[in-house]
Amino acid sequence: MDGLRIFKVLNNNAVVVKEFGQEKIVMGPGIAFQKSKHDIVPESKVEKIFLLQDENERFQQLLSTLPEDRIDFAEKVISYAEGELAAPLDDHLHIALADHISFALDRLEAGYPIKNRLLSQIKVLYPEEFQIGLWAAKEMTNDFEVNVPEDEAAHIALHIHTAKTDSRSMEDTLHHAEQVDEMIRLIEGWTKVKVQQDDISHQRLLTHLNFALNRLRQGEALHGMDPDMLELIQTKYQTAFQCASEVADFMASSYQLSFPEEEKGYIALHIQRIIDKNATTSTT
Repeated sequence: MDGLRIFKVLNNNAVVVKEFGQEKIVMGPGIAFQKSKHDIVPESKVEKIFLLQDENERFQQLLSTLPEDRIDFAEKVISYAEGELAAPLDDHLHIALADHISFALDRLEAGYPIKNRLLSQIKVLYPEEFQIGLWAAKEMTNDFEVNVPEDEAAHIALHIHTAKTDSRSMEDTLHHAEQVDEMIRLIEGWTKVKVQQDDISHQRLLTHLNFALNRLRQGEALHGMDPDMLELIQTKYQTAFQCASEVADFMASSYQLSFPEEEKGYIALHIQRIIDKNATTSTT
């Protein structure tokens, strides 16, 4: 067989075919140009084939209703991301990202700002995905002649991250980032120090809190701090350790996540660095 027989045309670049009773979405540049039902699509023009089962109908609807340039842009971002990450991404990203990018462009073109309160956390927690998001934001600015902020790059980064085969769902990813954000806010409130987003101490604290949450969820034990070291931190850095304990109490009461004493010690060290740096900055 030299090609696939069209069951339904969705747009110039996407059609539905049927094989062995299953509907599949086939995509490629100009694949359906001047084509109609029952025509043959040459296999040489096929770039992607999707079998999305439960979400097949929704993807068809998106491809039929969204502007083609927005769908094509989402596919460009996905191809770039897969190249940068050197790994395939979940097929459901083709739905989620096309839908998200179209909605974001609607807002930007209407003059509404796009904000992401987890921007600083996403930068540190998902650096590879954020760089892809920045590339996408720059390309979106050029292709659609709108000013795309870093906040949107962070939104795209989350979509890319959740499409990785070993990652959490979007809901879990957001929940994780929000928990890190809550801990940072508690630390800022307790120490009365505004954590500077671009400061290395902030990045180290964020990274540690991220790994701490991952360890708790995966039931991994923390090793490397002996009792004498912990006692020294509790005695020498009382304010920082008390702050770490408050953070731990909050996570235990709000999310039933129990930080061991050693983890509080490490968090206290990061907090102390921020306190010391603020004190040094204030006196200069």
